[in-house]
Order: sequence, then structure tokens, then C-alpha cells
Amino acid sequence: MAPRLCSISVAARRLLGGPGPRAGDVTAAAAARFYSKDNEGSWFRSLFVHKVDPRKDAHSTLLSKKETSNLYKIQFHNVKPEYLDAYNSLTEAVLPKLHLDEDYPCSLVGNWNTWYGEQDQAVHLWRFSGGYPALMDCMNKLKNNKEYLEFRRERSQMLLSRRNQLLLEFSFWNEPQPRLGPNIYELRTYKLKPGTMIEWGNNWARAIKYRQENQEAVGGFFSQIGELYVVHHLWAYKDLQSREETRNAAWRKRGWDENVYYTVPLVRHMESRIMIPLKISPLQ
Repeated sequence: MAPRLCSISVAARRLLGGPGPRAGDVTAAAAARFYSKDNEGSWFRSLFVHKVDPRKDAHSTLLSKKETSNLYKIQFHNVKPEYLDAYNSLTEAVLPKLHLDEDYPCSLVGNWNTWYGEQDQAVHLWRFSGGYPALMDCMNKLKNNKEYLEFRRERSQMLLSRRNQLLLEFSFWNEPQPRLGPNIYELRTYKLKPGTMIEWGNNWARAIKYRQENQEAVGGFFSQIGELYVVHHLWAYKDLQSREETRNAAWRKRGWDENVYYTVPLVRHMESRIMIPLKISPLQ
């Protein structure tokens, strides 16, 4: 690092028009910031972003599980407030039939209402065993399912908006499995800077061990279609107090703070939802 500082100090003196102060002085630091303002590889940036080796493969190949070909779909439905109860009842009457029908290569992972976060919102997480071919097979069959088409028509009158994403699961996370309740669930969503997904995965592959003692880690996913460079971490807790205690305990483990230090600079935006399972949710 010393030679880099020396060269920047020389540049600073030239910019300032005189012999100038030494490398540690305030004016030289100001000139150094000007010197590296638009330099993506500047020494200043390298202090805050942990570098990873260049990769030639797609993120989905490097980060997802090799032993499975599961594809996930997450749906966010913003419901008209006066229809939330009716929406839940309709959902609970129809979706389990798809989950249990062996002709449809899809299964429910979890179904929730948002408790803290966006209000009057439903979140659904589906698994397609077999990847994209399973997704297309399911979609084609639903086009001829009269009950499902009627369900969609009735549901559309209850919604303000809806959106979805297709996701893959991180190789180092647990695969979501049904849970007995009662639990609350936290969906933490991170929107990353483009180009940083590998670095995020490298850090969390080491850090996930700090969050396993209370079985709170449910699943970790990254987007493939929809808004890109989005990560979802799903956690389960008995209640809000146990959530606070579990998260505080992580900070007392050596190494957790390093993960936070290296991953925070990768994030553009982050959001937390606290969710309550619907009656039909395999994750209770």
C-alpha cells in the first residue's frame, strides 16, 4: 500500500502547485480523493470492498445447488384492505389442490401475510422440482384448469398489484423444509450492486454457520428473472423477542462482524418483512 500512497502524494503536490504537505495531511487527502474520483480500481475503494477472484462461469452455476434442479417462484400480492380475509379464504381453498396434485410438478413452500412491512400483503413461495421445464409444464396445464382460471378471475378483483420473481437457492443454505409452529418468519431482502453476487455468496458461505444454532435459517435465494441482483434470506423465530435475542447472539460470535463488514458495502437497498403463516403454509 505504501508505494500507492506515495504516488498519490506526488500527484497531490502537482495538483496543488507546490511542494505540498506529506501523504497524511488533510490537503493531500483531498487531492487524492479528486485524483481517484472516477477510478473504479482506486486504493480508497479497495479498503471497503473485499475482492474475489475473477470467474468465467454464470453466477447461477457457481452459487446454486448442483445436486438439485429446483426453481423457486416468489409472489408478492398487494390486496385491497377490505378483501384480505376473502383473499386468504380463497387462497386456502384452491392452492393446496395444486400442491397435492401429482400431475403438477410444483409444491408450496410457504404462504404468509405480512405483519410488519407492507400492509395487506400476501407472500407465496413455490418450488418447481425440475427447473424451468417443470415451470413450463405447470403453466401449460394451468391454462386448461377451469377451477384455477376461475380462481384467478375472482382473485384479480381483490388485488391492487402483484409481482413475482424466479429464484435459485444458494448452495450453502438449508433447503426449506416444512416446520411445525407457531413461528413468525422474517424475509430479509437485499438489492445488491451489479457484479457483487459472487462476493456476497463467498462471504455468506462462511457466515451461515453463525446463524444455525437455533435452527432459524430457513432458506436463501437469489433472483434469476424479475428484478436482478436481489437476495432473499428467510428466517424463522418463535416470536419477536427470540428474534432479537438470536440476532444479538450472532454479534458475540467471532467472525460474524467480519461478514457484516464485507457485505454491507455490496448492498444498494435492504428491506425486512415480518410475516405470519397462512393455515395452508407448510412452514408454520
